[in-house]
Amino acid sequence: MMKYYFRFSYAVVSCCLTALLLAGCSGKNDTPSFLESNRKGGEAEAPVKEVPSDILATQKAFTTVSKKVTPCVVNISTVSRKKVIQPLFEANPFFEDFFGAPQVRRDKSLGSGFLISKDGYIVTNNHVVRDAESIQVKLSNDKVYEARIVGGDQKTDIAVIKIQATELPVAVLGDSDRLEVGQWAIAIGNPFGLDRTMTVGVISATGRSNMGIETFENFIQTDASINPGNSGGPLLNVYGEVIGINTAIVAAGQGIGFAIPVNMAKPIFSQLIKRGSVSRGYLGVTIQPVTDDLARSFGLDKAQGALVSEVLKGSPADKGGVRQGDIITTLNGTEVKDSSQLQRLVAEAGIGTAAKITVFRDGAFRTLAIPLASADTAPKQRQGGREERQQGDADLLGLTVDSTEQGDGVVVVDLDRNGSGAEAGIRRGDVIVSINRKRTGTPAEYSRQLGQVSRGGSVTILARRGNASIYFALRLK
Repeated sequence: MMKYYFRFSYAVVSCCLTALLLAGCSGKNDTPSFLESNRKGGEAEAPVKEVPSDILATQKAFTTVSKKVTPCVVNISTVSRKKVIQPLFEANPFFEDFFGAPQVRRDKSLGSGFLISKDGYIVTNNHVVRDAESIQVKLSNDKVYEARIVGGDQKTDIAVIKIQATELPVAVLGDSDRLEVGQWAIAIGNPFGLDRTMTVGVISATGRSNMGIETFENFIQTDASINPGNSGGPLLNVYGEVIGINTAIVAAGQGIGFAIPVNMAKPIFSQLIKRGSVSRGYLGVTIQPVTDDLARSFGLDKAQGALVSEVLKGSPADKGGVRQGDIITTLNGTEVKDSSQLQRLVAEAGIGTAAKITVFRDGAFRTLAIPLASADTAPKQRQGGREERQQGDADLLGLTVDSTEQGDGVVVVDLDRNGSGAEAGIRRGDVIVSINRKRTGTPAEYSRQLGQVSRGGSVTILARRGNASIYFALRLK
C-alpha cells in the first residue's frame, strides 16, 4: 500500500513538471506590456497632455542656470592639523617631559566656492579654508588642483584662494542691491560632499543683521536648502548671476539659510586679491540704537539712525564736526536704519574720501563732509572706569549718586530696583555726565538739572559705562 502511494505521488509530480515545461514551450509570453510614452518613441500619451507654458519656462530656466553656472562652481576639501586638548594636564610645565609633545589630529572638511577669474581665483568662506594645512579644489571636469590662500577676512567670513590654471569658466556677478523678497534663489554647492547639488527657493528677506554670525552683517535670507558643504558656494538669480555667497544656516529651523550679498563681498575679495588683507573706514564715534523713547526725547519723528554717545578726540568725526548727541541718519546718500548698518557703511566707505554724513541736531538736519581714516589707525579703547559703592538718599529717578575723582560726572552708587532709572537700564557704577544734553559735573549740578524737570516729564540721560557712553530716555515718576 505504501509503495503504491509513493508511486502515485511520483507520477503526479512528473505530470505537473511535464505540464509546466510544455506551457513554457508553448510560445506564450507572460511578461506584462509596459506603456512607453510617445515623447520617448512609444505609443502612449502622457497622463498630462498640456503643461502650463509658464511652468515649462520656469523649469527650463532652472536647467539652463545649472548648465551654464555649474562649471564655475568648485568643490573644496581641506586638511588641517589641530592639537588634541588635554585640559587637566596640559597647563603643567612638566607635561611634555612625562607624556611627550601634545598629540595632533588631522581634520578634514568640505566646502564650496566659485571661480571669479580665468586664471584661477576662487571666492569662498573664510571658515572653509581657515587653518587649512592643504587645500584641494575639484572642478566640474573632475580635475583636481592644489590651492593656496590669497587672503581671508574673518569679520565678513570671506576668503580668496588660487589654483594654477588658465582659461577657466568664470561666474558672473549680479547686483544684490536690487533684490526683492519673493524672487527666485538658486544655490549650487557640495552639501555633505555631494558634488554640485542644486536647490531652489526664494529670497525670504534682505538686510538681515544682528544675527551674531559675523562682525559685519547684511545677510540675504533664503529658503533654498543650504546644508554643511554649501558654505562658500554661490546663491544665484534666474539669470545665473551670483547674488550672494552661501554662508550659514539656522540648525534648529527648516529653510532658513543666509548668504553674504555679492555687492558687500566684492570690495572685500577685491582687496584680498590686491593686497591679501582688508582696510576699512574709521569714523571715531561710539554709537547706540535709537529707541522710540530716545527719538521722542531728541525730537525725532521716528526711531532711526545711530545715536552718537561719544566722539573720540582727534578722530575724523571730531575734526569733521560731529558732536555727542547727534543722530546720524544718512551716509553718502544711504539711509542709516540702525547702528549696525552705520558700522557697515563706514567700514565699506573709501578711506581718505570725504563721506557725506547727515546728522539730526537740536531739531534740525545738518550735512557734514568727513574724510574717513583707516580703521588700522583707530586708538585702543581706554580702560574701564571704576565702580564705587556708597550709601545715600535716592532721587526722583531712584538713583543715589556721588561725585567722581575727576569731577566729570556723578557716579551711581545705588539704585531703587523699581525706580525709573533702573527700569530704563541704568546700573550701579554708571557715570552720568549730562541731563537733557547739559553737562553734569557735580552732584549739585545733577540735582539742579534734575529739579528743572517736572514729575511725569521726560529726561534724556547720558551715562558712561566702562568704555562705552550710553543714552537713556525715561520719565520721572
